[in-house]
Amino acid sequence: MTTVDLTIAFPEVVLALGAMALLMFGVFDKRNADGSLILYLSAALLAFLGVSEMAGHAGVKTAFNGLFVVDGFASFAKSVILLGASASLLLAREYLMRHKMMQYEYPVLILLATLGMLIMVSAGDLMTLYMGVELQSLALYVIAAFRRDSARSTEAGLKYFVLGAISSGLLLYGASLVYGYTGTTRLSGIAAVVYADGVSIGLTFGLVFLCAGLAFKISAAPFHMWTPDVYEGSPTPVTAFFATAPKAAAGALFARALFDGFGDAVETWRQILVFVSIASMFLGAVAAIGQTNIKRLLAYSSIGHMGFALVGLAAGSKEGAQALLIYLAIYVVMNVGVFAFVICMEKSGRPATRIADLAGLSSTHPNMAVCLAALFLSLAGIPPLVGFFGKYFVFVAAVEAGLIWLAVAGAVASVIGAFYYLRLVKVMYFDEATEELDISLPLTHRLALGGAALVMAFSWLPFINGFGIVEAAEAAAASLLG
Repeated sequence: MTTVDLTIAFPEVVLALGAMALLMFGVFDKRNADGSLILYLSAALLAFLGVSEMAGHAGVKTAFNGLFVVDGFASFAKSVILLGASASLLLAREYLMRHKMMQYEYPVLILLATLGMLIMVSAGDLMTLYMGVELQSLALYVIAAFRRDSARSTEAGLKYFVLGAISSGLLLYGASLVYGYTGTTRLSGIAAVVYADGVSIGLTFGLVFLCAGLAFKISAAPFHMWTPDVYEGSPTPVTAFFATAPKAAAGALFARALFDGFGDAVETWRQILVFVSIASMFLGAVAAIGQTNIKRLLAYSSIGHMGFALVGLAAGSKEGAQALLIYLAIYVVMNVGVFAFVICMEKSGRPATRIADLAGLSSTHPNMAVCLAALFLSLAGIPPLVGFFGKYFVFVAAVEAGLIWLAVAGAVASVIGAFYYLRLVKVMYFDEATEELDISLPLTHRLALGGAALVMAFSWLPFINGFGIVEAAEAAAASLLG
């Protein structure tokens, strides 16, 4: 390990040192009993690193003897992860204070989970990949069960832990098979073997298990079984975090592992991704229709959206990688806005999570209803909202790769999924409320809800040009496949 290595891994080093320093501060500074200061410092650190990563990196740099890779792709993904984590952390404070859960351990665990995500997207080796995944997962297991006096929260943490352990086993087994048939765990070394010798039967089995483990992390069907229960049982700010940064990290990791290690075996892993993508899109669209709990509905929504994101990855091209990054960035912004509202939903001082609780919102809180409607319609992919353009890019990438039928399947699933988003808008605008929501959004939540709605409604306009996300994603994809 040299100074150059540490310089290349600057965000990870700063985040690790910051997490340990804030942990010590929380332990020894008794005046900061509620942990609010540590939460704000953690969010500021994440935001600072996220903005610094937006500058990007020229070329490809490796550290720690090739175990760690930094390029434009990693920088784009890290900026989305860091800013998404910072936003979800800020949105958590009011809820945690209200329910007497505000402890300094929560933001520290978020920092450690985010550190794991950064390592994931810069992994140049299967062992680095696994270490990043486990660092993220161990922190997420704890925060899923953070509300210790709630049986449902404890159950959510336990289910996530058990199923997460199974997925880690699949990932390790796949990595061991890949190592056995290539003689290396380095992604560049695996790519060299695949280029020279092609994909053997044993290596194909290893790739299947590797994809299965990664599909669990992105909550793609048929490895989605943990998602609805964990989303519903976890404290709502934890659910908001699950729905943002980890999704972007898992999607970027999927792309990194497949393109860097198996870039010359696109036809082999495309078959896996096409199946997973179709299963996720249709399961997410159909299963969400009968949900009455908004957190479970958003869980199935996330499964469906990860299916759409994988359509871009299945294309196996630079355009597909670009579409994946665009889709993940848009998805994170939409979820930050939606959860800014859902976190504050209460009736009689207790959290309200039923879809029916949104009834009459347009009469009591018209501005919030407009913003929520914009976000729900964007999630549905209705033009001209930005969510439509996210799906447009992944479908175009699929068509250009000759997967016209996959794009058609995605369009059909999108139409089915639009039903439950439109139902949410219908409940807000046309249903009579039996009991009014006790909702008062703090300034942070108002900014997140209103800002996300405005971005979804207007950033497609030429003079805003999506804040340059298309060009940035194109450069990032080029650096990955360069």
